[in-house]
Amino acid sequence: MVDTPASPQPRAAVVYQPHKTDLVGLKSAVRKQEQSCGWARTRWYETEEADAGVGATRWALAEGASVVLASGGDGTVRAVAESLRGSGVPMAVVPQGTGNLLARNLGMPLGDLDAAVRAAFRGANQTIDLGVVTIIREDESESEHVFLVLAGMGLDARAISTTRSKLKKRMGWLAYVDAGVRTMIKDAPLRIRYSVNGSPSRDLTVYTVMIGNCGLMPGGVLLIPDAELDDGLLDVVALRPLGTFSWLRIWHKIGWENGVLRRTRTGRRMIDLVHDTRSVTYLQAKRFALSVRDPEPIQLDGDDFGLALAASGAVDPGALIVRVLPEWTAGRDGRISSPAALR
Repeated sequence: MVDTPASPQPRAAVVYQPHKTDLVGLKSAVRKQEQSCGWARTRWYETEEADAGVGATRWALAEGASVVLASGGDGTVRAVAESLRGSGVPMAVVPQGTGNLLARNLGMPLGDLDAAVRAAFRGANQTIDLGVVTIIREDESESEHVFLVLAGMGLDARAISTTRSKLKKRMGWLAYVDAGVRTMIKDAPLRIRYSVNGSPSRDLTVYTVMIGNCGLMPGGVLLIPDAELDDGLLDVVALRPLGTFSWLRIWHKIGWENGVLRRTRTGRRMIDLVHDTRSVTYLQAKRFALSVRDPEPIQLDGDDFGLALAASGAVDPGALIVRVLPEWTAGRDGRISSPAALR
């Protein structure tokens, strides 16, 4: 009788941003779970200043990682996702940054290190979409990146590029509000050309245009009410200047209608849909393209990606697997797949 070789033990990998990660606490939580589940010893990969985690994640994949924990801010999570795209290896988010945008949209409890690690070892697999964008620079060079939550040009990208680092460290995501107000006061609206799903290009004047994969922002602001992480679509939102009180109308819509009224059935009935798109325009698309006359800052998931003359891209449906716990509310309707065995 020939003995059947034993299956190798699964092994986790942690890609971590050293300046944002509670390394002592994370190592303790990981060690506890790996021992309890009978996994091999976890391997650790530190990100570098010039590489937010793309290279470290590729290294982890080459060494046979069964799941990759992304520990840090939104930039680290985005970089890990870029390398895991289409690999079939799940990502577990350990949110330790300022915005923690994907974590919020997955319904994760922020600050609960044990829950984040437990999801990596014992959670369920949820397949989500990725946004893919090609950025075209003034020198005609191109680079392709993914985004999990939001890509944007205009006020949001300008604000991110001018956010004061000391203020961000002290106040967290509220520092973007400071930068946004300063940008709004001094900057003129932006003239763009855009196209969705291959349609003829159109001109539009905006404060900002954003392409979203999900819609919940810090502070409970529901920027894009219909955005879903797994619907195979991207949601385009344009904030448009319409007179002196444009920003009051925009804030009323995003802060009051989206943030409060849309959360209840009665509130949704109160919204006047006839005037719903005067200052804020929503579109859904599988493909998009936009361009500007002069180079503009572009942001991906809250990180400054420099100046661009154009950006084009598409949704990559189901390109990433994330690990979640059943008690989390994923997206709007809490759709979570059945637990997947990694052993």
